[in-house]
Amino acid sequence: MDELQLIAERTKSVPLADSGALGSARARLTAEIAAAETENVVPLKKRPRWAWIGAGAAGLAAAITAVVALAPVEKVGLEPPAAAADPVVVLRNAAAAASKASDTPPKPDQFLYTKTKQPDGEREAWLSADGTRDGRIRMADGSLFPLPGCRNGQAQVYKGDQPLKGVMEPCTPSPAYRTDLPVDVEAMFAYLDANHSGETGDYNAMGKDVLALANETLLTPAARAALFGAAAKVPGLRAVDHTEDAAGRPGVGITWPLRPQDDPKVAKPVVLVFAADTFEFLGTNSTAVTASGVVDQAGQRP
Repeated sequence: MDELQLIAERTKSVPLADSGALGSARARLTAEIAAAETENVVPLKKRPRWAWIGAGAAGLAAAITAVVALAPVEKVGLEPPAAAADPVVVLRNAAAAASKASDTPPKPDQFLYTKTKQPDGEREAWLSADGTRDGRIRMADGSLFPLPGCRNGQAQVYKGDQPLKGVMEPCTPSPAYRTDLPVDVEAMFAYLDANHSGETGDYNAMGKDVLALANETLLTPAARAALFGAAAKVPGLRAVDHTEDAAGRPGVGITWPLRPQDDPKVAKPVVLVFAADTFEFLGTNSTAVTASGVVDQAGQRP
């Protein structure tokens, strides 16, 4: 591998810095170059312009990696990302980014719209903000799946896409806009641990619940930040560099460990994908949220 290729490989997924962040890094780069000159003594007249030999090439690549790793995300309180992603750092950065998102609560009678790229096509959902209005899901094949709202503890029963006249069932509203979730990281982790869909210690199931809350649920910025912060506390996290979500958008992935009894040849862990520069949540390697917003009616698009 030549020197330019080495530098390219080391910096492939690292966001570029702005000029204001480069002062101290430039000094380090100069020192690395000087060290490379000293360690690999070759008469200057005989040395090609890019002939950084052996350890000198690695040192130069490391120095340039350090320079570009000083990304502008520091200005919004994020930790500088490393060339080889640390899952805890990625999730903390995602939490910091989420905390700075705009906060415009929907009206109770509005709907959260999401469009999701899935293996079989695109799925659209209109979920009632307060859980009392009738929403719907449009499947990839175009069929509509009704989501009856819960009013006065009763919800309409459907057979297929047709309501059964006079047939109701007990229910509890399931709002798309969640104001009941903790905004503290420790409290959010306790909530996820107590309410996740799997057995005790099933962190892959907890990962799926994190995904459900991040995908088709509208959270306050503080709650969304706490969600990603709590996810960073899950044991056994692993980062996957240079991955893509289902829409082909590049990013860094975070996975949770499978259960001991799971066959790794059959069971596949959830991979949450975040943009490598902004740490925005994109989706997973099998699903991707490509559009979202708040609308006034089910069937309407932002």
